[in-house]
Amino acid sequence: MKKLITHIFILTFVAMIFSCSETPTPKPRGYFRVTFPEKVYALYDSANFPYKFDLPKYCKIENENSYGAGKYWTNIVYKELNAKIHLTFNFLNKDLDTLIEDSHTLAYKHTVKADAIEKISYWNDTTHVYGLLYNLKGNVASPIQFYLTDSTKHFLRGSLYFNSTPNKDSLLPSVEFIREDIKRIFETIEWK
Repeated sequence: MKKLITHIFILTFVAMIFSCSETPTPKPRGYFRVTFPEKVYALYDSANFPYKFDLPKYCKIENENSYGAGKYWTNIVYKELNAKIHLTFNFLNKDLDTLIEDSHTLAYKHTVKADAIEKISYWNDTTHVYGLLYNLKGNVASPIQFYLTDSTKHFLRGSLYFNSTPNKDSLLPSVEFIREDIKRIFETIEWK
């Protein structure tokens, strides 16, 4: 009986030692939870700009002051999301095809990193707003780009940038949140 107890003790001790030497597995990478503000908009109608649209109240407008920036270039700043929508505006001077091609070229420069590029057309004959939205999938620097025009006088181009390393998994909720605001711009923009 004493041998049996000794064997059981030794087997239990050996089992405990081997069970404690388990190789630890790393936890999957997590991302910070982002709390988004409530969607509330107000008309942005600056006398300095040849367009107006609904702007989210949690954003602010700042003029683009970089070298070479045009008179009507501006940024929609999402401070809490560390993001900006860069807006460039041009009055058309028989150069609509060139500006559309430039927009297409700038969007497709991301094909090196993009998994796919989805194009969504937009047109509203009532307000004379026509455009194209580029959804760039993957770890790209600018996940959304677009242009809007009335095809006779006005051309507005926009591109979304985050001030962080592109990571489609961590940025996806923020991209989707901002995408709704861009759709609101499409629906509410008016030319002056």
